[in-house]
Amino acid sequence: MAMTFGELLRAHRLRVRLTQEELAEGSGVSVRAISDMERGRAKGPQRRTVEALAGVLSLVGPQIGELLDAAKEGRVRRAPSVAPSALPPDVADLTGREGELAALTAVAEQTRTTSLVVVHGPPGAGKTALAVRAAYRLASRFADGCFFFNLRGMDVRPVHPSEVVYRMLLALGVEEKQIPASDAERSDLYRARLRERSTLLVLDNASDEAQVRPLLATGSRSVVVVTSRLVLGGLEASRRLGLDVLGPGESFDLLGAIAGRARVGAEPVATARVAKLCGHLPLALRIAGNRLASRPKWTIGHLAGQLVDERRRLSALTAGDLQVRTAFEMSYRQLGDKAAVLFRRLSLVPGADFGPDLAAVLADVDRFSAEDTLEELVDMSLLDTAEVPGRYVFHDLIRVFAGERLVDEEPAPVVGQARRRMVDWLLDTAVAAAGFFGPDARTVPFGPLSSQEDADAWLTVETANWAGALRWAGRDGLHAEVLRLATAMHWYSDQRGRGETWVDVFTAGVAAARALGSVRDEAVQLNFLTWTLAVLMRRYPEALALHEQAWHASVAAGDVTEQGWAVHYRSVSELRSGRLEAAQVSARRAQELFRQAGYPLGEQISLSFLALVLDGLARYEESLVVNLELLGNLRSGRLELAPVMVAELSATLLVRTADSLARLARWPEVLAAADDALDMLRTATAPPSLCDARYLRGLALHRLGDPAGARTEFELAVGLATEHRHHRLAAALGALAEVHDDLGDPVAAGDCRDRAAAVGSNSG
Repeated sequence: MAMTFGELLRAHRLRVRLTQEELAEGSGVSVRAISDMERGRAKGPQRRTVEALAGVLSLVGPQIGELLDAAKEGRVRRAPSVAPSALPPDVADLTGREGELAALTAVAEQTRTTSLVVVHGPPGAGKTALAVRAAYRLASRFADGCFFFNLRGMDVRPVHPSEVVYRMLLALGVEEKQIPASDAERSDLYRARLRERSTLLVLDNASDEAQVRPLLATGSRSVVVVTSRLVLGGLEASRRLGLDVLGPGESFDLLGAIAGRARVGAEPVATARVAKLCGHLPLALRIAGNRLASRPKWTIGHLAGQLVDERRRLSALTAGDLQVRTAFEMSYRQLGDKAAVLFRRLSLVPGADFGPDLAAVLADVDRFSAEDTLEELVDMSLLDTAEVPGRYVFHDLIRVFAGERLVDEEPAPVVGQARRRMVDWLLDTAVAAAGFFGPDARTVPFGPLSSQEDADAWLTVETANWAGALRWAGRDGLHAEVLRLATAMHWYSDQRGRGETWVDVFTAGVAAARALGSVRDEAVQLNFLTWTLAVLMRRYPEALALHEQAWHASVAAGDVTEQGWAVHYRSVSELRSGRLEAAQVSARRAQELFRQAGYPLGEQISLSFLALVLDGLARYEESLVVNLELLGNLRSGRLELAPVMVAELSATLLVRTADSLARLARWPEVLAAADDALDMLRTATAPPSLCDARYLRGLALHRLGDPAGARTEFELAVGLATEHRHHRLAAALGALAEVHDDLGDPVAAGDCRDRAAAVGSNSG
């Protein structure tokens, strides 16, 4: 079969290594027009357009003639080739779409003229199956018939709307000889015939809005259902149904319906694993189920083993002529060059979601261009929008497909440069963001980061990505870069992030320091890791064992400051494990080491911890005196700390002051200290201190006769403690239960006590 004009044009362009943009610039033909030609949407351009393109492509006589002939052939009007309008077979085991079917039913019940419903979603989501099931279910409501047309929107040659109009007129009883020759007259007749009729029209697999618009006509109590991989945002739809993947239970049910319920019931864990590896995508689940059904001697665990390896996963998801990869390829072929490059390179992102800035770095374009391309990929259902506005996410299997395309279509050095560019940007930005915290907090903006709030938001939303970049840098031997990030994160980690994250970061820091042969940096990172294990993870025996390594490294390095930190973190572990007298000795020793090192901030921190030890020893008045002295030192400005650091440390000390006052039952003073802490936290982002302040304020209000106000504070504390896994959660729930009792709500009180017991059980 001769090549179409679009196929010839693309082949010649690739031969001379031109992008669509470069060909457009040289010929004066728009990028959109060239894209439409290559995809078969514009089949027969005029002679002058062909000649302009041929000149840039350096074609000679026979090649130009071939291109002109193909363009002429594309302009020839052909007989309609639309498939019959009868509905295709229903899928008996359609699963998990009852909500969408109910929505379609509601539209059919409420329509008075013609209602348009757009069903969109990623390849393999089951859009056609849903539309067909709805058509069978609703057909009896439409007196003048139900019609189905496959528009073949992903084919090289999508069906032209005039062909659908022609076939529809025949189906409506118009004799062939009475069908007008011109498209305009046919459309007029089409609309006239539908005006008084009640019909259900399913337009499956639409390529774009332009293919659908000529087929929309006003009828009487009619519905048009359009399915497409594209969002088709240009159509004015009565209802839009975006199909997502199935839930875990629905995936299990679909596999059972295909492979046998007894079989999946015998291997529930393996079945759940297969469903997850299929990304809960209906097409992938159907293929997996068919493979199991056709191989009765296989265990489901065997199939799961085949799917684990990403390099084999898409090949394993093949059953006869059903292939997940083919479904994705059809959408991928519709992309322009820029979109295809970004699509492929996004597979390098280590986290689950990403934003335009990271996409711009990967594609080496500006942010706005990257954002436009991301939206194009969303419109093509090759990406989805994430829960966080402005961020994007792959379907699991589409990410695997993008990775395949990256390996097959881009040279390894180019891929390596893109990955290194991404890693450098993530690590540099993370280091700069962390610099907004600590004694010497930066005040100079860095890229999009202009404040501590910006920095905290970026580090939080990009955690999986910068942490993934850190792992990659460690594997690739970028030890200095790893150490730089781990060092920068110390003060930020003090009140933010997950303990597990900081274990990974500081473990990587230790390894990097050792690889670089820096004993001092090894001591620093071991101290950070000791603190993480003791304070955030509550793994006290491990923290004490690690302290010994940190101490020996700091002594070997001759660094008295790090020796002070090592002893300070030892005191933390001793306090948390109930060795109060030993903790007191260590805290005083740490204070002395910091004094020797000429490090006033360390002195203040170790003295602050001594106050905690005194509180643990029930020496509340002494603890109170120490905390008030420390507050005075902070407010005097002698420590020369950044304002945000002063606010955070002041809030911490005020919380500890309130704690000691609560032990002494001095409730008005507890309330005042908690209020002062909350005031300080307006300019600092410190969730643990905020949780403590809310909890202590609640205690004070309750004891001072305001249970309703106390309930509000305890509810806020519970929310913060739940979100940040704070150790106060059980206590806050217990206190909230007492308030509910006082307010006459025993059911809520019982619920809180159950939750508190569950927290205690899990932590134990």
